[in-house]
Amino acid sequence: MTTLLEHLNLFYLNVVSFFEVALKFAPKFLPAVGLTLELSVFSIFLGTIFGLLVMLLKLTRLKILEKITNLYISIVRGTPLLLQLYFIFYGLPMMGLKFSGFTSACIGLAFHSGAYISEIFRGAINGVHYGQVEAGKAIGMNRLQVFYYITLPQAVKQAIPALGNQFIIAVKDSSLASVITITETMLIARQFVAATYDPFPILFVAGCYYYAIITLLSSILKVVERRLSVNER
Repeated sequence: MTTLLEHLNLFYLNVVSFFEVALKFAPKFLPAVGLTLELSVFSIFLGTIFGLLVMLLKLTRLKILEKITNLYISIVRGTPLLLQLYFIFYGLPMMGLKFSGFTSACIGLAFHSGAYISEIFRGAINGVHYGQVEAGKAIGMNRLQVFYYITLPQAVKQAIPALGNQFIIAVKDSSLASVITITETMLIARQFVAATYDPFPILFVAGCYYYAIITLLSSILKVVERRLSVNER
């Protein structure tokens, strides 16, 4: 009985210590969380633009452009994001292209996400019924008008769920920016762990912040999906 009480008392003290450390360090994460949000927003925005441009280049059906875009997508899929970040931050300066850590992280994350986003858009465009394209041509629209007024709006609606998943992945991928000295959430977490030698509560706080960001993003995407589905009725 005494042993059980000792174990329960030790468990209680550990729980109290855990939350004391977590509550003490939670506010100290806020600047790093702000940087994580900023990095995620920029990389998602740039990645979406990059993905659209790559998709448009593929739709031109010019062999040389198609080969270049296919090579780009193949490189992104065939190499780890961590290696791509290292190459941009450490490799490009050797070629005369030097960027700050934050800019390098934005470029790397956008470069990585853009390949997947371009394929998402391409699949959504191919999913638009061919009859609607023919209907647009029948009423006198040219190819650009058909794409802008008929194909693209429907493709965007179809792509929203897959884009949402890719955006969430991009937020989680932003944690890798810590390897190129970006003081975002994971780098701060590692610094606090090194200072306290108490990793569990520190990593718990970092996980809570990431979960809150992704939950907020998921809620926004659900609202967008609901609005678009209402417009279809």
